[in-house]
Amino acid sequence: MAHYIVKKRSVSLALALFLVAFTAISNLSAQALVNIETVTVGDAGNAADTTGYGAVGYEFNLGKYEVTIGQYTTFLNAVAATDTYSLYNPNMATNLNMAGITQAGSSGSFSYSVIGSGNRPISYVSWFDAARFANWMNNGATIGASTETGAYTLNGATTGIITKNPGAEWWIPSEDEWYKAAYSMGGGTNAGYWDYPTQSDSTPGNLIGGVTNQANYNNGVYSVTQSNALDSTLNYLTDTGSFSGSAGAYDTFDQGGNVSEWNDAVIGSSRGVRGSAWFYLEDFLQSSSRGSNAPTNASSHVGFRVASVPEPSIYALLLLAGAGWLLWPRRKANL
Repeated sequence: MAHYIVKKRSVSLALALFLVAFTAISNLSAQALVNIETVTVGDAGNAADTTGYGAVGYEFNLGKYEVTIGQYTTFLNAVAATDTYSLYNPNMATNLNMAGITQAGSSGSFSYSVIGSGNRPISYVSWFDAARFANWMNNGATIGASTETGAYTLNGATTGIITKNPGAEWWIPSEDEWYKAAYSMGGGTNAGYWDYPTQSDSTPGNLIGGVTNQANYNNGVYSVTQSNALDSTLNYLTDTGSFSGSAGAYDTFDQGGNVSEWNDAVIGSSRGVRGSAWFYLEDFLQSSSRGSNAPTNASSHVGFRVASVPEPSIYALLLLAGAGWLLWPRRKANL
């Protein structure tokens, strides 16, 4: 009888392993409307920089790129037919230097379309807009998925300081998470830090392409035009990843230009902002540059990227499922 019980428990365990793995694989393949490409930021437990920032005691994933105009447009079409929380800012269409997104229709049937390249980073988003995007991702990034709970318990809030919930799966990166991905040399817990998020201590250039140590900022001329004259009819944003030779140590792009980015730091009544933008000068690229903004402020130069928990390896899940599958008939045959 004891021998039978042990074998029966083995069957149950094998079946449970298979079902858990199968469910996880099914969830990984669920069709979210937006796919955020992430990179793994490892070296858990790394030391902080001399600035006091950058120490993170765990592994996490971070968006390889800034959230794009195309991704934010999909988000709007999924949740903002009425746009209760003003997730759309009209400047997204009217400021041609940063455009953008157009809005059509009336409240209850709003629709949104991309202007130009959807691979440029979104701007004119408040911290609350970014938090609602993170909640939407946390809840499956589907039509009608909640923007009010998940990573942040907003429940209609449009002011105040809201902190991240335990167990969040997608969130606005903390200042340390953002800083580590941008400036750490990587490869160890005491690897040190660069001055610039292009793996360099030398001032970057701003030539688009595969040249190393470049970023979309103003070094006397604008990156897109290589001219010091500002043309109000031209878009000065670059597609995410356009500076292909200038990734950070963990393979993130554009933490040193294009648009500045929200982080989750609470600075008085404001939230943290890091990184430079296309019209800023060199000093905003530096690791010593720390900014903040009112969380309700949707600025022309501020966008965001999102962080997430590391996904289990699909290969590990397949191996787990396979082990359960192989174990099941063998144990069943011995009953």
